[in-house]
Amino acid sequence: MGYWLTQARTVQADSVISRFDPRFWTVNFPRPMMASVVTTAPDALRVDAVFYRKSDLAGLIWEAEDNIDHPLLAYETARDFRDCVLSFRWRSDGVRTLDAIDGPTLTIEGRDADGAPRAWYVRLWNYAIGTARDAQVTLDFAHLVGGFALPQEADPVWAGDIDRMFISLVAPGYTEGDDGLLADPAEGWCELSGIACAGAGAVLAIGDAIVPEHAMRIASGYDDSYHLTPARLLRNAFQLGYRGLIDHYVGMSHYFRLQANGPDLYVSLTGGALNAACAAWHRDFSRRARALGYDVIWSLSYELFDQYCWNDWKQRAWDGSPALTGWEPPSTLLSPAHTGAMAYLRAVAVAFIALARESGMPAKFQVGEPWWWVTADGRPCLYDDAAKAAFGDDPVEIASVRGTLDDDQTALLDTAGALLAQSTAALIDALVAAFTYVETYLLAYLPSVLDPAAPEIRRANLPTGWAAPAFDVLQLEDYDWVTRGNSGASAAARAAATARLGYPEAEQHYLSGFVLNPEDADQWRAIEAAADAARGRVAETFVWALPQVMRDGFTHFDEETEVQAFDDILFPLALGREAEVAPGFSTAIVTSAGGHERRNASWAEARTRYDVGPGVRSEADIATLLAFFRARMGSARGFRLRDPFDGNSGAGSAIDQQIGIGDGAATRFAIVKHYGAHQRRITRPVAGSVRVAVDGDETTAFTIERGGWIALDAPPATGAAVTAGFAFDVPVRFAEDQLSVTRATFLAGAAPSVPLIELRED
Repeated sequence: MGYWLTQARTVQADSVISRFDPRFWTVNFPRPMMASVVTTAPDALRVDAVFYRKSDLAGLIWEAEDNIDHPLLAYETARDFRDCVLSFRWRSDGVRTLDAIDGPTLTIEGRDADGAPRAWYVRLWNYAIGTARDAQVTLDFAHLVGGFALPQEADPVWAGDIDRMFISLVAPGYTEGDDGLLADPAEGWCELSGIACAGAGAVLAIGDAIVPEHAMRIASGYDDSYHLTPARLLRNAFQLGYRGLIDHYVGMSHYFRLQANGPDLYVSLTGGALNAACAAWHRDFSRRARALGYDVIWSLSYELFDQYCWNDWKQRAWDGSPALTGWEPPSTLLSPAHTGAMAYLRAVAVAFIALARESGMPAKFQVGEPWWWVTADGRPCLYDDAAKAAFGDDPVEIASVRGTLDDDQTALLDTAGALLAQSTAALIDALVAAFTYVETYLLAYLPSVLDPAAPEIRRANLPTGWAAPAFDVLQLEDYDWVTRGNSGASAAARAAATARLGYPEAEQHYLSGFVLNPEDADQWRAIEAAADAARGRVAETFVWALPQVMRDGFTHFDEETEVQAFDDILFPLALGREAEVAPGFSTAIVTSAGGHERRNASWAEARTRYDVGPGVRSEADIATLLAFFRARMGSARGFRLRDPFDGNSGAGSAIDQQIGIGDGAATRFAIVKHYGAHQRRITRPVAGSVRVAVDGDETTAFTIERGGWIALDAPPATGAAVTAGFAFDVPVRFAEDQLSVTRATFLAGAAPSVPLIELRED
């Protein structure tokens, strides 16, 4: 497999779209309200909104610059709208009407003709023909005028340098600046249909590359994509080559309905489990995914946005403090012991699977990362009132799961694990009761549930009640270890999870990723490597997650096996003393008129050429050589060569070559050999020859991974030198597709020429 972090299109395919294409509008709004936008026709869109506070305002947005789509698929930046005439039919209900004060207004943000930042406010009613709820709107940007009453409040728009524009939507009870609650939550919608753009600026170029279908699957999440149309999100997934399954996390902060309790709002089942905007988005998402041939795994976790979570639903530590995640603002974890919290989760799960079945999709449901929270300092959150009652009202305190625990403490963890397993079983039972058959998945985050610093926490967070066949598929993710280079911990945890729960790898999925921050985009290298290692080992491998894939330009592709073909065997003939070894570089030299040279080295490492012909000593050798050449298909397939002049690290001791410095987290180090200030990657160490030391102390607690990597069982301390000694082979291929050997040449004592060339593998 391979990947590319795409920064911009070069020679990839382009197409065109009409400016204001419905797929590329977005929505934005403040908490606690909710809104979504979906496409209802090729020239139409619909916004659904739920308002809770008097000041709630949603914006339907068009951006002049596409900062959302993958670089291969983004539309061109076009800030000049003066040659555009936008027209559409407006219909709405449950929002301020076109003719009202604070009715739908087009806010235009950009710069005036002198380059000074400006915003203009264009009342749509001034450009509408029809009624206040159903009208034809035409906006000629060359002659557009802001202001409420025209002409007395006219504010001419200069549309030559625009960043974005948005249409505002507010509830009928809107009061600017008043954060008080509405008497009741208000649901409203608007629809723009017959959207058309005329004029010289009516068309935009857009990336239309299609990555060939590959074996990698994609995961996504509603909390990161609620502002996009499902059509836009799925266009990215499909054209980037992801097919088959989508693992879709419904999130923890945007799906719920809310009800007032005094001045605050809390999640509610009144009127249904899902708010109107979320339901509209997921109904469209499910239908479109099905039409593209996808099946969706619907993922629901025990995590909920803290601000709107009922206080008695929250897991709590011994001192009563709630379980809070590191997100800002934080989420919390629902107590598996609380009957109300668990009934709520079951209702939400049924609502989402109902949308899947409505679109004709099979019911596939994932219980996502269900666990008892552990605080940063090791305190387990087992002590909410419902949990304490379930444990017998007076459970023993566990000050930290990272210390040594006594029998009563481990027994409490076992009891907590059994309760967690019972809660997930009840969740699955509710789905089966509603839909008869549901394919079930369990997602476990290994760095938490199998934390090496807290070996007993698995009793609570990876309970044996989840053992096969409790679920159809076990899904594992370990991205913290992956991005830190701790492959030793990953391998050990996967083995432990498999042994504990009993799911064979054919019934497992692996989620590789994700990259939280764009400045850490180099982590995709480790994520791709982990996904590559998992492919073929488990049933399915996913990249987590699509919004980050789009943001960073991550482009995965399956490489043709012929390009990377390598037979991991040694060249069968010993090299004679006359064998030729010729390391070479590629250096561009420019000589000035005065005789001075400017030299640019194109390669960081030498690439060696060999002529192994002098190793051929007999007719038997010729037969062996010819058979080996045929088996390699000439230059098509690589193989190992033992270089007689440079084939080891030095003395062969564990301190021969420094390969890294510990940072307290990384366990994976590339094998290298130093030549002065330069180093050479060693990708084919000789089996059994590798010795390793950490800070001078030799260790056997490591494994050798494909590609010349040493994976230590535990991360070296910060500043500790990691060294190695080894023998190695050179990956080579035949330099030519023809091999000429004659009996006359051999009988005359002349060795045939058998040129080989070193392969770059990293």
